[in-house]
Amino acid sequence: MRTYFGILVLLLVFSLTACTEKESPAPENGLKIIFSHLAEDEPLITNQMIYENAAGNPYEVTEIMYFISDLTLYHNDGRIIKPSEWEGIHYTDTNIPSTLEWIAGKNIPSGLYDSLTFTFGLCEEQNQSFMFVNPPEVNMAWPEVLGGGYHYLMLNGWWTDLQEVRRPFNFHLGIGQIYENNSGQVSDITGFVHNHFTVNPTGGPFSIANEGITELTLTMHIESWFETPFIYDHNQWGGAIMQIQEAMYIGSMNGRDAFSIKQ
Repeated sequence: MRTYFGILVLLLVFSLTACTEKESPAPENGLKIIFSHLAEDEPLITNQMIYENAAGNPYEVTEIMYFISDLTLYHNDGRIIKPSEWEGIHYTDTNIPSTLEWIAGKNIPSGLYDSLTFTFGLCEEQNQSFMFVNPPEVNMAWPEVLGGGYHYLMLNGWWTDLQEVRRPFNFHLGIGQIYENNSGQVSDITGFVHNHFTVNPTGGPFSIANEGITELTLTMHIESWFETPFIYDHNQWGGAIMQIQEAMYIGSMNGRDAFSIKQ
């Protein structure tokens, strides 16, 4: 009887050990992106008129919201890696701390990577109206009559005009419009322009570890939106540009060098 009982105990211990080993998760590696926002090489200070852009406009930033998508990693052995087990679109909001970190992918091949790229905003296939139903993303909706889908960027703030009057600006990027005779009237829209663009941040290379989560800081340099390759003047374009494709074009060009990465 004792022998039989002993066998049962051994079988139970073996079963529990096997079960425990089976349920232990395999080591994972992945990439976390931490979002940072700098102005004049210092952490962004909001709601203070302490900055001046290349056009000489004194300005302040109140908030920044944007989408990035289609993250792609370039291994130094030539492989192009699109992370698996990830959400392909990420929303960042300076008012919501939880959006400033993003697990961008898991089970990424370890090793040295030369660079990464991403789409700023949403490409035509992704940018579908009503695909977000909850805030905060739903609040990025772009008016249907202006092309639909979602804002790529809301960079909101204030500037001081030539008469020393403090005025609000909404530096917003999304789908642009082509107007017959440049009328600016919705009834005269003859076509749309998709202003999303590819960003290849400066600052590589970086490495992905064999196990654990590798962290990369992705920094937006605010002043770049207003100075390279085109100088952007709030006095010229005014406070709202959602219906001014020429201004959004400048934004879409200037934003290409507005980011850097650091490990």
